[in-house]
Amino acid sequence: MKYYDKIASGYDELYGREQVEKAKKILKYIKPRGVLLDIGTGTGIATKEFEKYCKCIALDPSKKLLEQYNGEKVVGKAEDIPFSDGYFDVVVSLTVLHHTNIKKALKEIFRVVKKDGQIAITILKKSNVDLSLFKDFKKIDIGKDWLFVSSNRINQTY
Repeated sequence: MKYYDKIASGYDELYGREQVEKAKKILKYIKPRGVLLDIGTGTGIATKEFEKYCKCIALDPSKKLLEQYNGEKVVGKAEDIPFSDGYFDVVVSLTVLHHTNIKKALKEIFRVVKKDGQIAITILKKSNVDLSLFKDFKKIDIGKDWLFVSSNRINQTY
C-alpha cells in the first residue's frame, strides 16, 4: 500500500468524485442500516454517503489515507478483517478487491456479514478478476465497474 501512502494527500482530488458517484449508485440497490463496513475506504470520502443511513466503520491498510477520515476507522486488510463473525449488517467495497487475494477477501466478507446482511462490491471491468466468484450476486453495469449486490448472505465456499 505504499502507493496509496504516497498519494494520500491528493487521493480525494484523484479519485474522490468517482468514489462518491459509485456510493450513490450502490444506494440505489441497497438500504444501509445498522453497522456498515467499508472495505478499502481510502479517505472515507465515499463512506460519508452511507453515514446518512447507519453507523459506518472504515477499513483500509493505508494509515495515511485513514487519517483523513473523521469517523470510526481500523487499519486492516480485506483478507483478515479484525471483527467477529456476523458483526455487520452491510459490507461494501468500492473498486478494491482486485488488489487483494479475492477468494480470501470474499470468505472474510461472508464471515463478518450477518445472515440477513447486505453486500455491495464494485469491480473494475478491466481487472483480471474471475467474475464467476460472484455468480450468486446480482450483476449491474455501472460504467467502468461491475456492481455485485447480494441482499442476503450466500453460503458459498471460497
